[in-house]
Amino acid sequence: MAGAGAVLGVDVGGTGTKARLTDTDGLVLDETRVPTPRDDPSGDRLAVAVADLAARALDRGRLDAVGLVTPGVVDEAAGTVVLAVNLGWQDVPVRGLVQAELVRRGIDVPIAFGHDVRAGALAETHTGDTALSRGSVAFVPVGTGLASALVVDGQVVSGGGWAGEIGQVLIPSGPHAGVRVEEIASAGGVARRSGSASAHAAMLRVRDGDPVATAVWDDCVAVLADALAWTTAVAGCHTVIVGGGLAESGPLLFGPLRTAVAERLVGVRAPEVLPAAHGDAAGAIGAGMLARRLLESGVLL
Repeated sequence: MAGAGAVLGVDVGGTGTKARLTDTDGLVLDETRVPTPRDDPSGDRLAVAVADLAARALDRGRLDAVGLVTPGVVDEAAGTVVLAVNLGWQDVPVRGLVQAELVRRGIDVPIAFGHDVRAGALAETHTGDTALSRGSVAFVPVGTGLASALVVDGQVVSGGGWAGEIGQVLIPSGPHAGVRVEEIASAGGVARRSGSASAHAAMLRVRDGDPVATAVWDDCVAVLADALAWTTAVAGCHTVIVGGGLAESGPLLFGPLRTAVAERLVGVRAPEVLPAAHGDAAGAIGAGMLARRLLESGVLL
């Protein structure tokens, strides 16, 4: 996406923070990942980490804006994370904290602030496929947790910051009744429940026929399919884009997931279920897009 200025897109994740520096023509100048600070309820350590990334970008040359996106319930207008369970945040003024730390270091650039999944949806639906800019498209990254973003006719639905929190819904019945959806249908849930070091390690066990890992994997597919089917039925999605770490499992995930979603939507148009074009970089790419749009708007926050 060409536009004015060099921008830094920063995607704060539960296990790591990804940053991507791009120039005016969208050329990637630098890309890095750093650990997301833990036990940081105030957000102060995160502000320092983002300022460090901005300083690194400046060392490479010009920096005109920062795009910063985080998980949780995000109030973009206020610059606040209302609630982020996996980070232990509640009513944290993240944009203001980062801005203050940048100013303290003499770095005077505007910050575009947003939600990681909605930013990822922005990136995924601006890939050049014009079909994704029409009708309803859902973006569902399956990572440490589970959330979704709905894009309708090219516009991301915010719902006042509350849209898309499908991972927080309680499963109403069955063997997992009373458990949040993301505890079963997420990469973090798969790793934890299978006793694996990561979802990738669990996937390798599934490929080898391990019965424990396979049962956990099947649970994940079933609960995720339920969530995607309801999302499709409500919003009329013609496409569901699945991203995050679990999407890297390829046919092992997408084969049974597509079948399970179609089975749940008898009499309703089943969506195309596609892997994310940008992988787990979608959030950082979307953050950069938000920063570039801020520059082009001329309303510098």
